[in-house]
Amino acid sequence: MKPPRTGRVAAHVFTYGSTLVFLLPVYILINVAFRPADDLTAGLLPSSEPTLANFSKAWNESELPSAIVTSAIVTTLSCLAIVVLSTMAAYPLARSTARLSNVTFYLFLVGLLLPFQVALLPLYLMMRDMQLLGTVWSLVIFYTGLQMPFSIFLVTTFLRTSVAVEYEEAARIDGCSDLMAFVRVVVPLLRPVLGTLLILNGVNVWNDFFTPLLYLAGSDLTTIPVEIYSFVGVYSTSWPLVFAALIISMIPILVLYLIFQRYVIQGFASGLKG
Repeated sequence: MKPPRTGRVAAHVFTYGSTLVFLLPVYILINVAFRPADDLTAGLLPSSEPTLANFSKAWNESELPSAIVTSAIVTTLSCLAIVVLSTMAAYPLARSTARLSNVTFYLFLVGLLLPFQVALLPLYLMMRDMQLLGTVWSLVIFYTGLQMPFSIFLVTTFLRTSVAVEYEEAARIDGCSDLMAFVRVVVPLLRPVLGTLLILNGVNVWNDFFTPLLYLAGSDLTTIPVEIYSFVGVYSTSWPLVFAALIISMIPILVLYLIFQRYVIQGFASGLKG
């Protein structure tokens, strides 16, 4: 039975209206990025003289290229560590029937409830004592530990609800060891949830501002959010330049999303079952 015409029209109006609301900031971002610095036209109105000068200035007159490299290294290493460690931790939690396994699983979930600010000072002192401040390894260790509880939760629930144990049993009958069954059978079946982890964790690491500001202070390294913040002046700010830098910073993570987009919804929905 089809819904009443009035209801369908209202649903379409709400849907398209919500889309316009969400797209409005994107339009303003692009519009302002392409206007001259001395153009004081309102952000909703297109510039009469669009220019690419803001992009070349943001790229050539700052440390944005090296910041992109640093952000890419930190994001890649962090995501790889998160995916590998969370998968190895989630597999025994999902397959073990012991009561201790459930207790351990819920202990990991406690990490979702604790804000990282609680351990901010002890973690900073630990990084200082390990002489890791000012290096990418301090960020990789921090992000890996911070994102592990959510990643373990997602992979464990995906294993329990979407990967049947019969696949592993069949592999063992064919002569595979437990390790080979995990690597050759289970891991390929985890592609949807692993793609989701890469996107969610990659976006969080790429866009984080506070942690690099704290751990890389005083060094030659900087990440994209910190470098973009350097464009903001005390008394005046060239917003076209800032918005152009924001668009440049969005391109790598947008490409990553386009590559893994078909896994994101499937993996996230499957991981939340039960």
